Amino acid sequence: MSVKHAISRGLELGRSFLQIGLLKSGGRVAAKLRADRFRVGQSVRTVQPQAFLPSRYRYYRTSLTGLAAQLQSAGFRRRWTGGSPRNRAVFLAFGLGVGLIEQQLEEDRRSAATCQEIQAVFKKKRFQSTLRPFASGFKLEDYIIGNQIGKGSNAAVYAAAAQFAHPKEPERDSSMLELGDNEEDLQTVRSPACCSLRSFPLAIKMLWNFGAGSSSEAILKSMSQELVPCGPLALKQEKEQITLDGHFGVLPKRVSAHPNVIRVYRAFTADVPLLPGAWEEYPDVLPARLNPTGLGDNRTLFLVMKNYPCTLRQYLQVSTPSRWQGSLMVLQLLEGVDHLCRQGVAHRDLKSDNILLEFDSDACPRLVITDFGCCLAQIDSSLQLPFNSRWVCRGGNASLMAPEVATAAPGPCVVIDYSKTDAWAVGAISYEIFGQHNPFYRAMGLQSTTYQEKQLPPLPASVPADVQLVISLLLRRNTNKRPSARVAANMLHLSLWGRRALANQDSVSMRKLADWLLCQSAVVLLQGCSGPSGNKVEAELQRSFLSNLELEHLRAAVGFLLYGREQSHAFMTFT
Repeated sequence: MSVKHAISRGLELGRSFLQIGLLKSGGRVAAKLRADRFRVGQSVRTVQPQAFLPSRYRYYRTSLTGLAAQLQSAGFRRRWTGGSPRNRAVFLAFGLGVGLIEQQLEEDRRSAATCQEIQAVFKKKRFQSTLRPFASGFKLEDYIIGNQIGKGSNAAVYAAAAQFAHPKEPERDSSMLELGDNEEDLQTVRSPACCSLRSFPLAIKMLWNFGAGSSSEAILKSMSQELVPCGPLALKQEKEQITLDGHFGVLPKRVSAHPNVIRVYRAFTADVPLLPGAWEEYPDVLPARLNPTGLGDNRTLFLVMKNYPCTLRQYLQVSTPSRWQGSLMVLQLLEGVDHLCRQGVAHRDLKSDNILLEFDSDACPRLVITDFGCCLAQIDSSLQLPFNSRWVCRGGNASLMAPEVATAAPGPCVVIDYSKTDAWAVGAISYEIFGQHNPFYRAMGLQSTTYQEKQLPPLPASVPADVQLVISLLLRRNTNKRPSARVAANMLHLSLWGRRALANQDSVSMRKLADWLLCQSAVVLLQGCSGPSGNKVEAELQRSFLSNLELEHLRAAVGFLLYGREQSHAFMTFT
């Protein structure tokens, strides 16, 4: 839009605004346009494309053309021609401001269209598991069960292999024995003699059943949260109808496949067997037919999934990721959390023990969120939980419970919003990823109920500044000032791969970002399943970013990054 046309267009609109008593300083509007172009709102999910406009003008953003046409009457023209030179000057300045606003809105519309086109292309690129699909496996007898590889508060996990199929061998780099310098330590974590991934590519999770009864229907209803990561063929057809009845009126959600979320391939009920280590590890949960003093029921739920080399906690005990790998690991967690939030699921028990880990062909760690026993999965996807009684479950692991959850007091109108709680937990886990103690575990002394942000320990100087910014923002107590998982993930994407687009802070625009997105999309499509250095994890992350592009989330991420860089520059200048 030329300046001449902008003035002409703005004169018509400014004339109309004056006659209805809404004329304000045109300079205020023009100044606010630049300041609010990348403004971060209180809730990114509700921000509209016209959000940078002052509230009194937002109504007219959707009908500028119609408003001008309606007010081009003879009465208005007479008042304009009879006005003083001062009024005409004001109209001219205001007209230019409104014209520039309309120009910015048109640029936003083009950028939004670009994001939608890119998103549509990459939405079609679905994540494919490395495991071969199999058509059987709905009975415990279909599997060869190895030794115990994990145990939690409500289940034991065993290495397994399918007797009815020849499993595809995992990639060479996914073995814990390929890590190099810490081989002896790693062998104590996972015994290669009995739990080799080549011999046992699957894992079976046996839930402990206390009081749910021994009927399949009762078990599936009681443990429906564990079914959230189930694939579409995980349950037999007749069992699907049972689980869809739900538990206490809440339908069990099913999340779609994602590289950073565990996938359950089979779920079935069976009699509790006497597995290796049961007498030593969990005798009290065995049924009376196996242990006369046991308290467990005869049948329980079994989940079949991929066998991963270790948990994140085990990996960090013997290895320290590089700054680049650490950044990718934090980003993977944010992508996984965002995927869950978009489908109406809050994990509510995110910790390094509940994150599994394997390695791609470039030895880059791939993180997978698991253990959904404490999750919130609602049919309306609101992630809002009425907290009217202290008996309402708020989730597991009180140490990593977000402030808005930990400080909630039960009451008749109290509602807990879980939309950003898992993102907060990612911020706390990030300390562990970068070689520090988790600040909210007992050894560090901070509690999510009372901590102040200035009490958070500093991250190592080797951690990139933008990553430090993301972690500090994720741990903000005020949810209105805390970015969502999607916005935080976008910040890391822009920091890792879009630095050139943000290099000159004074000239950052959505048009420039849209051009970068188009180039990035072409590069990712040409590279296929491997990233810029043959890294599959990077390729998965970039595809996830492009498949979830939304203009307002991108705008918020840019706003946070520019704000952080300005604050850092001001601090360096001051010191």
